[in-house]
Amino acid sequence: MTPLRARLGRAGARLGPGAGGLLGWWGRSLAAWLPRGWRSVLGLDRGRLLLSAHGDALLLRREDADGLHDAGQVPLPIPAVEDGADPLAPSIPPALAELPRWLLLPAATGLRRRLQLPAAAADRLRDVLSFEIDRQTPFAAADVVHDARITGRRGDGQLDVDLVVVPTSRMQVQRDAIGQVAGTLAGIDLAGSDGAPLGVNLLPPVQRRQVADPWRYGNLALALVALVSLVLALWQVLDNRRDAADAFERDLAPRAAQAREVAAQRQQLVAIVAGQAFLDRTRAERPTTVEILDELSRLVPDGTWLEKLAIRDDQLTLIGQSNEASSLVRTLEASRLWQAPALTGPLQADPRTGRDRFTLVARLAIGPAPRPAATEDADGAAR
Repeated sequence: MTPLRARLGRAGARLGPGAGGLLGWWGRSLAAWLPRGWRSVLGLDRGRLLLSAHGDALLLRREDADGLHDAGQVPLPIPAVEDGADPLAPSIPPALAELPRWLLLPAATGLRRRLQLPAAAADRLRDVLSFEIDRQTPFAAADVVHDARITGRRGDGQLDVDLVVVPTSRMQVQRDAIGQVAGTLAGIDLAGSDGAPLGVNLLPPVQRRQVADPWRYGNLALALVALVSLVLALWQVLDNRRDAADAFERDLAPRAAQAREVAAQRQQLVAIVAGQAFLDRTRAERPTTVEILDELSRLVPDGTWLEKLAIRDDQLTLIGQSNEASSLVRTLEASRLWQAPALTGPLQADPRTGRDRFTLVARLAIGPAPRPAATEDADGAAR
Protein backbone atom coordinates (compact mmCIF):
# COMPACT_ATOMS: atom_id res chain seq x y z
CA MET A 1 0.00 0.00 0.00
CA THR A 2 1.45 3.37 -1.02
CA PRO A 3 1.89 6.09 1.62
CA LEU A 4 -0.73 8.29 -0.04
CA ARG A 5 -3.27 5.49 -0.13
CA ALA A 6 -2.51 4.54 3.45
CA ARG A 7 -2.92 8.09 4.75
CA LEU A 8 -6.18 8.62 2.89
CA GLY A 9 -7.45 5.25 4.06
CA ARG A 10 -6.69 6.04 7.70
CA ALA A 11 -8.31 9.47 7.37
CA GLY A 12 -11.40 7.97 5.78
CA ALA A 13 -11.70 5.29 8.46
CA ARG A 14 -11.94 8.03 11.07
CA LEU A 15 -14.71 9.74 9.12
CA GLY A 16 -17.01 6.75 9.03
CA PRO A 17 -17.62 3.24 7.62
CA GLY A 18 -16.70 2.94 3.96
CA ALA A 19 -15.00 6.31 3.79
CA GLY A 20 -11.51 4.86 3.91
CA GLY A 21 -11.88 2.91 0.69
CA LEU A 22 -13.57 5.85 -1.00
CA LEU A 23 -10.81 8.31 -0.08
CA GLY A 24 -8.13 5.82 -1.02
CA TRP A 25 -9.69 5.30 -4.45
CA TRP A 26 -10.11 9.06 -4.86
CA GLY A 27 -6.46 9.70 -3.98
CA ARG A 28 -5.21 7.07 -6.42
CA SER A 29 -7.44 8.44 -9.18
CA LEU A 30 -6.17 11.97 -8.68
CA ALA A 31 -2.55 10.85 -8.62
CA ALA A 32 -3.06 8.79 -11.79
CA TRP A 33 -3.77 11.96 -13.75
CA LEU A 34 -0.32 13.35 -13.02
CA PRO A 35 2.74 12.37 -15.07
CA ARG A 36 5.01 9.83 -13.41
CA GLY A 37 7.79 12.40 -13.00
CA TRP A 38 5.46 14.78 -11.21
CA ARG A 39 4.19 12.02 -8.93
CA SER A 40 7.77 11.23 -7.94
CA VAL A 41 8.64 14.90 -7.34
CA LEU A 42 5.53 15.47 -5.23
CA GLY A 43 6.10 12.33 -3.25
CA LEU A 44 2.83 10.73 -4.38
CA ASP A 45 4.52 7.67 -5.87
CA ARG A 46 7.57 7.08 -3.72
CA GLY A 47 6.93 3.38 -3.59
CA ARG A 48 8.62 1.09 -1.04
CA LEU A 49 11.82 -0.89 -0.60
CA LEU A 50 11.33 -4.67 -0.39
CA LEU A 51 13.90 -6.71 1.55
CA SER A 52 14.34 -10.47 1.09
CA ALA A 53 16.90 -12.57 2.91
CA HIS A 54 18.47 -15.22 0.64
CA GLY A 55 21.40 -17.08 2.09
CA ASP A 56 24.19 -14.63 2.83
CA ALA A 57 22.66 -11.68 0.93
CA LEU A 58 19.83 -9.25 1.48
CA LEU A 59 18.11 -8.65 -1.85
CA LEU A 60 16.73 -5.18 -2.45
CA ARG A 61 13.83 -4.42 -4.79
CA ARG A 62 11.93 -1.20 -5.29
CA GLU A 63 8.19 -1.34 -5.88
CA ASP A 64 6.33 1.62 -7.38
CA ALA A 65 3.54 2.25 -9.87
CA ASP A 66 5.67 0.75 -12.66
CA GLY A 67 6.18 -2.56 -10.84
CA LEU A 68 9.23 -4.22 -9.23
CA HIS A 69 12.80 -3.13 -9.94
CA ASP A 70 16.01 -4.76 -8.69
CA ALA A 71 17.89 -2.32 -6.48
CA GLY A 72 20.93 -4.45 -5.62
CA GLN A 73 21.89 -6.52 -2.61
CA VAL A 74 23.64 -6.14 0.71
CA PRO A 75 25.82 -8.86 2.29
CA LEU A 76 24.56 -10.57 5.43
CA PRO A 77 25.02 -10.26 8.29
CA ILE A 78 24.74 -6.49 8.38
CA PRO A 79 27.18 -4.83 10.79
CA ALA A 80 25.67 -3.60 14.02
CA VAL A 81 25.31 0.15 14.53
CA GLU A 82 24.59 2.41 17.46
CA ASP A 83 21.06 2.87 18.64
CA GLY A 84 19.19 5.36 16.48
CA ALA A 85 21.47 4.87 13.48
CA ASP A 86 20.31 3.33 10.23
CA PRO A 87 22.11 0.03 9.60
CA LEU A 88 21.35 0.13 5.86
CA ALA A 89 22.32 3.75 5.26
CA PRO A 90 26.03 3.05 4.55
CA SER A 91 25.18 0.31 2.03
CA ILE A 92 22.40 1.82 -0.12
CA PRO A 93 21.87 5.12 -2.00
CA PRO A 94 20.10 7.95 -0.12
CA ALA A 95 17.13 7.73 -2.48
CA LEU A 96 16.51 4.15 -1.36
CA ALA A 97 17.21 4.91 2.28
CA GLU A 98 14.26 7.34 2.37
CA LEU A 99 11.75 4.73 1.19
CA PRO A 100 9.56 2.73 3.61
CA ARG A 101 11.13 -0.72 4.16
CA TRP A 102 9.16 -3.90 3.94
CA LEU A 103 10.32 -7.44 4.61
CA LEU A 104 9.06 -9.79 1.88
CA LEU A 105 8.54 -13.33 3.17
CA PRO A 106 8.76 -16.34 0.83
CA ALA A 107 5.45 -17.76 -0.38
CA ALA A 108 6.02 -21.04 1.47
CA THR A 109 6.23 -19.21 4.78
CA GLY A 110 2.51 -18.48 5.05
CA LEU A 111 -0.95 -19.74 4.22
CA ARG A 112 -3.79 -18.14 2.25
CA ARG A 113 -7.52 -18.82 2.50
CA ARG A 114 -10.24 -17.35 0.25
CA LEU A 115 -13.33 -16.20 2.19
CA GLN A 116 -16.56 -14.33 1.57
CA LEU A 117 -17.61 -11.57 3.95
CA PRO A 118 -20.30 -8.89 4.06
CA ALA A 119 -19.36 -5.48 2.67
CA ALA A 120 -19.76 -3.96 6.15
CA ALA A 121 -16.61 -5.82 7.26
CA ALA A 122 -14.36 -3.91 4.82
CA ASP A 123 -13.26 -1.21 7.28
CA ARG A 124 -12.45 -3.68 10.09
CA LEU A 125 -11.24 -6.56 8.01
CA ARG A 126 -8.22 -7.43 10.14
CA ASP A 127 -10.23 -7.53 13.37
CA VAL A 128 -13.06 -9.53 11.85
CA LEU A 129 -10.75 -12.21 10.42
CA SER A 130 -8.90 -12.63 13.70
CA PHE A 131 -11.91 -14.70 14.83
CA GLU A 132 -11.71 -16.92 11.72
CA ILE A 133 -8.10 -18.09 12.13
CA ASP A 134 -8.86 -21.05 14.40
CA ARG A 135 -11.64 -22.24 12.07
CA GLN A 136 -10.04 -21.58 8.69
CA THR A 137 -6.41 -22.57 9.37
CA PRO A 138 -4.58 -25.31 11.32
CA PHE A 139 -2.98 -22.65 13.52
CA ALA A 140 -4.10 -21.04 16.72
CA ALA A 141 -4.71 -17.31 16.59
CA ALA A 142 -2.12 -16.70 19.30
CA ASP A 143 0.62 -18.44 17.27
CA VAL A 144 0.33 -16.51 14.03
CA VAL A 145 0.35 -13.04 12.56
CA HIS A 146 -2.32 -12.30 9.98
CA ASP A 147 -3.72 -9.76 7.60
CA ALA A 148 -6.27 -9.72 4.78
CA ARG A 149 -6.86 -8.14 1.42
CA ILE A 150 -9.98 -7.60 -0.68
CA THR A 151 -9.70 -9.33 -4.05
CA GLY A 152 -13.15 -8.53 -5.44
CA ARG A 153 -16.67 -7.33 -4.79
CA ARG A 154 -19.73 -9.32 -5.77
CA GLY A 155 -22.97 -7.95 -7.12
CA ASP A 156 -24.86 -9.10 -4.00
CA GLY A 157 -22.67 -6.97 -1.73
CA GLN A 158 -20.34 -9.76 -0.63
CA LEU A 159 -16.55 -9.33 -0.56
CA ASP A 160 -13.98 -11.82 -1.81
CA VAL A 161 -11.22 -11.71 0.79
CA ASP A 162 -7.84 -13.43 1.12
CA LEU A 163 -6.87 -14.31 4.69
CA VAL A 164 -3.07 -14.44 4.95
CA VAL A 165 -1.57 -16.21 7.96
CA VAL A 166 2.11 -16.68 8.87
CA PRO A 167 3.31 -18.50 12.00
CA THR A 168 5.07 -16.12 14.30
CA SER A 169 8.10 -18.40 14.58
CA ARG A 170 8.70 -18.44 10.81
CA MET A 171 8.38 -14.69 10.60
CA GLN A 172 10.81 -14.27 13.46
CA VAL A 173 13.41 -16.39 11.65
CA GLN A 174 13.26 -13.99 8.70
CA ARG A 175 13.49 -10.96 10.97
CA ASP A 176 16.48 -12.39 12.82
CA ALA A 177 18.23 -12.94 9.49
CA ILE A 178 18.29 -9.21 8.75
CA GLY A 179 19.47 -8.15 12.22
CA GLN A 180 18.97 -4.55 13.26
CA VAL A 181 17.24 -3.76 9.98
CA ALA A 182 14.15 -5.47 11.44
CA GLY A 183 13.67 -2.45 13.71
CA THR A 184 13.35 -0.14 10.70
CA LEU A 185 10.56 -2.05 8.98
CA ALA A 186 7.27 -0.34 8.08
CA GLY A 187 5.65 -3.65 7.25
CA ILE A 188 6.00 -7.32 6.38
CA ASP A 189 4.43 -8.70 3.20
CA LEU A 190 4.11 -12.21 1.81
CA ALA A 191 5.17 -13.13 -1.71
CA GLY A 192 2.68 -14.76 -4.01
CA SER A 193 3.25 -17.75 -6.24
CA ASP A 194 4.79 -15.42 -8.86
CA GLY A 195 7.15 -13.80 -6.37
CA ALA A 196 5.25 -10.47 -6.30
CA PRO A 197 4.03 -9.17 -2.93
CA LEU A 198 0.39 -9.81 -2.05
CA GLY A 199 -0.19 -6.33 -0.62
CA VAL A 200 -0.76 -7.23 3.05
CA ASN A 201 1.01 -6.09 6.19
CA LEU A 202 1.70 -8.86 8.68
CA LEU A 203 3.69 -6.68 11.04
CA PRO A 204 1.71 -5.78 14.18
CA PRO A 205 0.69 -2.10 14.10
CA VAL A 206 2.67 -1.26 17.25
CA GLN A 207 5.91 -2.46 15.61
CA ARG A 208 5.55 -0.58 12.36
CA ARG A 209 7.95 2.26 11.82
CA GLN A 210 6.45 5.34 10.27
CA VAL A 211 8.89 6.79 7.76
CA ALA A 212 8.68 10.54 7.64
CA ASP A 213 7.74 11.78 4.21
CA PRO A 214 10.40 14.34 3.21
CA TRP A 215 7.89 15.99 0.90
CA ARG A 216 5.16 16.21 3.50
CA TYR A 217 5.62 19.84 4.44
CA GLY A 218 6.47 20.77 0.86
CA ASN A 219 3.25 19.17 -0.33
CA LEU A 220 1.32 20.95 2.40
CA ALA A 221 2.92 24.24 1.36
CA LEU A 222 2.06 23.56 -2.28
CA ALA A 223 -1.50 22.67 -1.33
CA LEU A 224 -1.79 25.87 0.69
CA VAL A 225 -0.36 27.92 -2.18
CA ALA A 226 -2.77 26.23 -4.59
CA LEU A 227 -5.70 26.93 -2.27
CA VAL A 228 -4.72 30.58 -1.80
CA SER A 229 -4.18 30.93 -5.56
CA LEU A 230 -7.59 29.43 -6.24
CA VAL A 231 -9.26 31.79 -3.76
CA LEU A 232 -7.42 34.78 -5.26
CA ALA A 233 -8.32 33.68 -8.78
CA LEU A 234 -11.99 33.31 -7.85
CA TRP A 235 -11.87 36.68 -6.10
CA GLN A 236 -10.28 38.26 -9.18
CA VAL A 237 -12.95 36.73 -11.41
CA LEU A 238 -15.63 38.06 -9.08
CA ASP A 239 -13.99 41.50 -9.02
CA ASN A 240 -13.77 41.50 -12.82
CA ARG A 241 -17.43 40.59 -13.03
CA ARG A 242 -18.30 43.43 -10.68
CA ASP A 243 -16.24 45.90 -12.72
CA ALA A 244 -17.90 44.67 -15.91
CA ALA A 245 -21.34 45.03 -14.31
CA ASP A 246 -20.52 48.57 -13.12
CA ALA A 247 -19.21 49.54 -16.56
CA PHE A 248 -22.30 48.07 -18.19
CA GLU A 249 -24.52 50.00 -15.78
CA ARG A 250 -22.66 53.24 -16.47
CA ASP A 251 -22.95 52.65 -20.21
CA LEU A 252 -26.61 51.75 -19.88
CA ALA A 253 -27.61 54.74 -17.69
CA PRO A 254 -27.76 57.41 -20.49
CA ARG A 255 -29.47 54.96 -22.81
CA ALA A 256 -31.99 54.11 -20.12
CA ALA A 257 -32.66 57.82 -19.52
CA GLN A 258 -33.08 58.34 -23.27
CA ALA A 259 -35.38 55.35 -23.45
CA ARG A 260 -37.48 56.68 -20.56
CA GLU A 261 -37.71 60.07 -22.29
CA VAL A 262 -38.75 58.43 -25.55
CA ALA A 263 -41.30 56.35 -23.66
CA ALA A 264 -42.70 59.49 -21.98
CA GLN A 265 -42.90 61.29 -25.33
CA ARG A 266 -44.55 58.29 -26.89
CA GLN A 267 -47.06 58.16 -24.05
CA GLN A 268 -47.73 61.87 -24.48
CA LEU A 269 -48.19 61.41 -28.22
CA VAL A 270 -50.54 58.50 -27.63
CA ALA A 271 -52.55 60.66 -25.22
CA ILE A 272 -52.71 63.50 -27.75
CA VAL A 273 -53.77 61.16 -30.54
CA ALA A 274 -56.36 59.54 -28.29
CA GLY A 275 -57.69 62.96 -27.23
CA GLN A 276 -57.84 64.16 -30.82
CA ALA A 277 -59.61 60.96 -31.82
CA PHE A 278 -62.09 61.49 -28.99
CA LEU A 279 -62.74 65.07 -30.10
CA ASP A 280 -63.12 63.99 -33.70
CA ARG A 281 -65.47 61.23 -32.67
CA THR A 282 -67.45 63.61 -30.46
CA ARG A 283 -67.70 66.17 -33.25
CA ALA A 284 -68.77 63.51 -35.69
CA GLU A 285 -71.48 62.24 -33.33
CA ARG A 286 -73.21 65.61 -32.68
CA PRO A 287 -74.44 68.26 -35.08
CA THR A 288 -72.32 71.35 -35.57
CA THR A 289 -73.46 74.90 -34.76
CA VAL A 290 -73.56 75.75 -38.45
CA GLU A 291 -75.84 72.80 -39.14
CA ILE A 292 -78.12 73.81 -36.24
CA LEU A 293 -78.35 77.40 -37.49
CA ASP A 294 -79.03 76.22 -41.01
CA GLU A 295 -81.75 73.86 -39.80
CA LEU A 296 -83.38 76.59 -37.70
CA SER A 297 -83.32 79.04 -40.57
CA ARG A 298 -85.11 76.48 -42.67
CA LEU A 299 -87.75 75.40 -40.14
CA VAL A 300 -88.56 78.55 -38.17
CA PRO A 301 -91.57 80.42 -39.72
CA ASP A 302 -91.19 83.93 -41.12
CA GLY A 303 -93.24 85.46 -38.27
CA THR A 304 -90.78 84.19 -35.68
CA TRP A 305 -87.48 85.64 -34.67
CA LEU A 306 -84.99 84.53 -32.09
CA GLU A 307 -83.58 86.72 -29.36
CA LYS A 308 -81.24 84.11 -27.89
CA LEU A 309 -79.85 80.74 -28.99
CA ALA A 310 -77.78 78.71 -26.47
CA ILE A 311 -76.12 75.29 -26.82
CA ARG A 312 -74.84 73.76 -23.60
CA ASP A 313 -73.71 70.13 -23.64
CA ASP A 314 -76.52 68.35 -25.46
CA GLN A 315 -79.26 70.90 -24.72
CA LEU A 316 -80.50 73.50 -27.20
CA THR A 317 -82.31 76.53 -25.79
CA LEU A 318 -84.29 79.02 -27.96
CA ILE A 319 -85.75 82.30 -26.65
CA GLY A 320 -87.71 84.59 -28.96
CA GLN A 321 -91.06 85.92 -30.13
CA SER A 322 -93.48 84.43 -32.61
CA ASN A 323 -96.99 84.86 -33.83
CA GLU A 324 -97.12 81.04 -34.10
CA ALA A 325 -95.52 80.14 -30.77
CA SER A 326 -98.01 77.42 -29.98
CA SER A 327 -97.12 75.51 -33.15
CA LEU A 328 -93.32 75.85 -32.90
CA VAL A 329 -92.93 72.52 -31.07
CA ARG A 330 -94.71 70.63 -33.84
CA THR A 331 -92.70 72.52 -36.47
CA LEU A 332 -89.30 71.80 -34.88
CA GLU A 333 -90.11 68.10 -34.35
CA ALA A 334 -89.48 67.60 -38.05
CA SER A 335 -85.69 67.97 -37.58
CA ARG A 336 -83.38 65.06 -36.91
CA LEU A 337 -80.69 67.30 -35.35
CA TRP A 338 -82.51 67.44 -32.02
CA GLN A 339 -85.13 65.51 -30.11
CA ALA A 340 -88.09 66.20 -27.84
CA PRO A 341 -88.53 69.95 -28.36
CA ALA A 342 -90.79 71.49 -25.71
CA LEU A 343 -91.86 74.89 -24.38
CA THR A 344 -90.81 75.78 -20.88
CA GLY A 345 -93.05 78.11 -19.02
CA PRO A 346 -96.17 79.90 -20.30
CA LEU A 347 -96.28 82.05 -23.37
CA GLN A 348 -96.16 85.80 -22.57
CA ALA A 349 -97.74 88.34 -24.92
CA ASP A 350 -95.59 91.34 -25.79
CA PRO A 351 -97.92 94.39 -26.11
CA ARG A 352 -95.35 96.29 -28.08
CA THR A 353 -94.93 93.73 -30.87
CA GLY A 354 -98.20 91.86 -30.47
CA ARG A 355 -96.33 88.52 -30.50
CA ASP A 356 -95.93 85.79 -27.88
CA ARG A 357 -92.62 85.48 -26.06
CA PHE A 358 -91.53 81.85 -25.72
CA THR A 359 -88.71 79.72 -24.30
CA LEU A 360 -88.16 76.38 -26.05
CA VAL A 361 -85.65 73.61 -25.21
CA ALA A 362 -84.63 70.49 -27.12
CA ARG A 363 -82.06 67.72 -26.70
CA LEU A 364 -79.43 67.48 -29.41
CA ALA A 365 -79.31 64.17 -31.27
CA ILE A 366 -75.95 62.58 -30.26
CA GLY A 367 -74.76 59.85 -32.60
CA PRO A 368 -74.33 59.22 -36.27
CA ALA A 369 -77.64 60.88 -37.23
CA PRO A 370 -78.23 61.12 -40.93
CA ARG A 371 -78.22 64.57 -42.36
CA PRO A 372 -81.55 65.89 -43.76
CA ALA A 373 -82.00 65.28 -47.43
CA ALA A 374 -81.69 68.28 -49.72
CA THR A 375 -85.05 69.82 -50.68
CA GLU A 376 -85.99 71.97 -53.58
CA ASP A 377 -87.33 75.46 -53.03
CA ALA A 378 -90.14 77.01 -54.97
CA ASP A 379 -87.79 78.01 -57.78
CA GLY A 380 -86.60 74.39 -58.27
CA ALA A 381 -83.09 75.03 -56.90
CA ALA A 382 -81.68 72.61 -54.40
CA ARG A 383 -81.37 74.22 -50.97
